[in-house]
Amino acid sequence: MKRRTPLIVWLLVLLVCAVGVSRTRFTADLSAFLPSAPTEAQALLVDLLRDGVASRMLLIGIEGGDAGARKQASQALAGALRASPAFVAVSNGESIGTDKDQRWLFDHRYRLSPAVTPERFSVAGLHAAIAESIDLLASSAGLLLKPIIARDPTAETLQVIEHFSRYRDAPTQAGLWTSRDGARTLLLATTAASGADTDGQAAAIATLRATFARLTTGAGHENLRLLVSGPGVFAVNARATIKDEVARLSSTGAALILILLLLIYRSPTALLLGLAPVATGALAGICAVSLGFGQVHGITLGFGLPLLGEAVDYAIYYFIQRDGADAGRFWRTIRLGVLTSVFGFGALLVTGFPGLAQVGLFSMTGLVTAVLTTRYVLPALTPARFAIRDVSVLGRGLRWLMGRSRRVGLLPLVAGALAAATLYVHRDHLWHHELGALSPVPEADQQLDARLRQDLPAPDVRFLVVASAHDADTALARAEGLGKVLDRLAADGRIGGFDSPARFLPSRATQAARIAALPDADTLRTRLAAATADLPLRADKLGPFIDDVAAARHAPALTRASLDGTALALAVDAMLIHHDSTWRALMPVRAVDDAHPIDPRAVRAALEASGVPDAVFVDIKSESERLYAGYLHEARTAAGGGVLAILILLAIALRSPARLLRLALPLLATVLVVIGALSLAGERLTLLHLVGMLLVVAVGSNYALFFDAGEHGTDGPSLRTLASLVVANLTTLAGFGILALSSVPVLHAIGIVVGPGALLALVFSALMHPATGPRRT
Repeated sequence: MKRRTPLIVWLLVLLVCAVGVSRTRFTADLSAFLPSAPTEAQALLVDLLRDGVASRMLLIGIEGGDAGARKQASQALAGALRASPAFVAVSNGESIGTDKDQRWLFDHRYRLSPAVTPERFSVAGLHAAIAESIDLLASSAGLLLKPIIARDPTAETLQVIEHFSRYRDAPTQAGLWTSRDGARTLLLATTAASGADTDGQAAAIATLRATFARLTTGAGHENLRLLVSGPGVFAVNARATIKDEVARLSSTGAALILILLLLIYRSPTALLLGLAPVATGALAGICAVSLGFGQVHGITLGFGLPLLGEAVDYAIYYFIQRDGADAGRFWRTIRLGVLTSVFGFGALLVTGFPGLAQVGLFSMTGLVTAVLTTRYVLPALTPARFAIRDVSVLGRGLRWLMGRSRRVGLLPLVAGALAAATLYVHRDHLWHHELGALSPVPEADQQLDARLRQDLPAPDVRFLVVASAHDADTALARAEGLGKVLDRLAADGRIGGFDSPARFLPSRATQAARIAALPDADTLRTRLAAATADLPLRADKLGPFIDDVAAARHAPALTRASLDGTALALAVDAMLIHHDSTWRALMPVRAVDDAHPIDPRAVRAALEASGVPDAVFVDIKSESERLYAGYLHEARTAAGGGVLAILILLAIALRSPARLLRLALPLLATVLVVIGALSLAGERLTLLHLVGMLLVVAVGSNYALFFDAGEHGTDGPSLRTLASLVVANLTTLAGFGILALSSVPVLHAIGIVVGPGALLALVFSALMHPATGPRRT
């Protein structure tokens, strides 16, 4: 019964954890990694990453072949994509949208046209507008105007098209967007899937590529090439790269660990038993985070699971040392090692970022559960005659190092001092302060995106003017007010242009003002007679115009629902975001050109002078860097607090300054040497390197504690104890060292720190703990 009790408790814990995990809500909502009290700009940044206009946009180029082939391919591709449900808007420089979009625009022209004023519908205004329309009939615009001039003699349709296309100044050839050198035609496509929907983005990109291949093959234009970029392409490619590298490197690392442990244990049973602490710890960690925060973020698992790598070592220590060690001393050492890790990771709990706190709680719960499983469940699961072969020989290398500590025992301190000097010299270039450092997007893809974005009239995602309100109509009205400010800045050459949702969906007040400018049918008929007296277009031909104006006067106001089924709906949805109780009208602002960048202070000053409430100017790049800098600062502060807590814990437990120094100095030297080497190699540190350092301290503290416990035993650490440290270190090297080969920054950073760091921590600890005498197992 004594043997069964731990098993029963363990199975109950597993059952509870399994139920808890099945009910856990996993999320990828980036707001979990916002500060507890985010600024307006930081909250906006997350909304943009999730649903913003730029997150859905694909930049497309067609190059190769001749200009005629590229034009034909552009028109055919745009037409096919507009018919696809995967896309809600496709532009290539042709006049606006589909026939349906044009009909909608024509039907609502009097509510959309900024030219509609009382003066325009006076006798003089009508005369001037109709005369201008007659002149336009002789131009290229006449092709569009001629069929509708009896219904639209003031050319409000052209006014709306010009208003929608304002500030979109991409070069054109034969009516289509082209690059500045004319080598490729260009398109902008907006996906139906949100930027956060990577599966939807992947499906849209696959549809685009398949459609292009089908059209060019059918037309005999196989020499044309398709270029695609944008946030969706980055997300899809990054996911594929991470998935491929995680599968390849983790399977390789796992295979190496399995082969290594099989060679050492020569027991498949030991392998299976060794998984129990890690699996139980992971399940308990997920349940604890779910209970504590109501959800578990995917990034928490990404950061937390590597930190559980320390749990793998517990089973190794147990299997190798169980038959020869002082059990009491062994478990006291393990307990102190776990406590140091818990104190270290516990510092993350008090940060202002819920995401970091989740990582701390996950790691603490996982490690405590793993060591309890090792302490009470593994002995009960282990068969009565279970034994692994004697691996004491593996500890002779460490014993040899310990024997030379009197001659080279100061080597870790010298190496640490040199590394510290190196870090001081490189202190200004030590940390990477841009969020892009964590991006797995290759440089070539980033260059293609910059090239296409420079050629296309795509919104600049860096600068935004944002109007916020508690309802959509107020946000649109405020956007209209800010639009006047931005128009003046554009006229002064301070900005190149901007987009606004209010262009496609004017506020109710603006619509009402325009409708109020329309005269009734009798008045309009009288004014037309006078206005067209000396024009070739006579009033008696304009009966449809009078009917349309009368209909517009009594039509209901446009709402967001009025745009359903048109490409304009997405333009509004992308720039008019609703989150919680706030509506935000986003107005992307572009610079004039590279030589004339936007002056944020001038724009902010103009916005403040406008008197429009709740208006902000956001530099997305600077804001993302500030957010990342906040993360780095919090993480470094937490790491420093964790180290201090560990030192206090060890000082209390060891009750000896000399022992404390001998235990802590190898770890300090290890971290300094690893960081110094990375700095010399030109690698700048990120948040992921810091996570790797935490794991090095956690794993290395276990090594140092075993050396310390052995040193204060009868005659030093036994060969069996040293062998268990070697095996644990080899598995850490196999599991994490291989990650250093990854091209994915998240994997590379942890691997390049933990692999070498774990090895150095073991070697340095051995050198700083002299052998007190040979002890045979």
